[in-house]
Amino acid sequence: MRKYPETVTRSEAMSYLLKTRREREPPLQEHAASEEQAAKINKVRELLGELPTEMPGFLSDATIRRFLHARNWSTIQATKTLKEAVKWRRQYKPEKIRWEDIAERENEVKRAYITDYLDNNGRTVLVSRPSVKSVTSVKEQIKQLVYNLENLTMSSENAPENAVWIIDFRGWTLSSTPLAMTRQSLDIIQNYYPGLVAVAILCNPPKIFESFWKIMSYFIEPEMKEKVRFVYSNNSESLRIMTDMFDPDKLESEFGGRNTWGLDIVEYSERMRRRDQVRGASANANENTCST
Repeated sequence: MRKYPETVTRSEAMSYLLKTRREREPPLQEHAASEEQAAKINKVRELLGELPTEMPGFLSDATIRRFLHARNWSTIQATKTLKEAVKWRRQYKPEKIRWEDIAERENEVKRAYITDYLDNNGRTVLVSRPSVKSVTSVKEQIKQLVYNLENLTMSSENAPENAVWIIDFRGWTLSSTPLAMTRQSLDIIQNYYPGLVAVAILCNPPKIFESFWKIMSYFIEPEMKEKVRFVYSNNSESLRIMTDMFDPDKLESEFGGRNTWGLDIVEYSERMRRRDQVRGASANANENTCST
């Protein structure tokens, strides 16, 4: 039986159980001097050689800390993953993707968007609706995924695992999410953006999803799998996950909240363009720093 601290209320106990393993465990700085983190970051920089000079924006202390956090503070594993990420970024250039580069933006944003609210822990929220039929190629869908992940990293500069992913499975069928695309998406998330997602909430997956989940479980890292939560509208206990994590006035009604406004594509477009400007300014500043 799972244990949680004694002399707590039912609400506190439930909140404790809903936390991921990493959230329950004391963070590194609680049982080791802060200098140890800095030493590990410096060690990774040393192992990376000239790469931090090539990609100063990506290989910041915050990014290195996030990769270390995701790899149990192993400098060897974090360095290996970072080198693979650098190789991928050289080819894919995710930092260059902008809102205007997303094909069929109005339709695709219905499939995945970053909300204008945070969860109760101040984490950025990404909503995906895989049952919404895409009108673009797999290549374009992957580009949108990467674009959203790049934007999520903006909120994780000072804290790892600073994103919550809500996946709405209403109307989902096996044809909604091709297996090959799902595997490619998982590969990108786990290898190039590790330690970014704190919790992945799967809302109302149908019975047929069980067979799909069994297959995909083979490709999901144990750490990532431990972050997954299943929520069903007809289950009051699982719905408590949502009420504990979100302000019901902001959370969409289909996820148990009271927000019925829907997504305004015009407002969303403006918001994402503003985020692009911030990302672009940050990239230019890093390039100028590197050149000097």
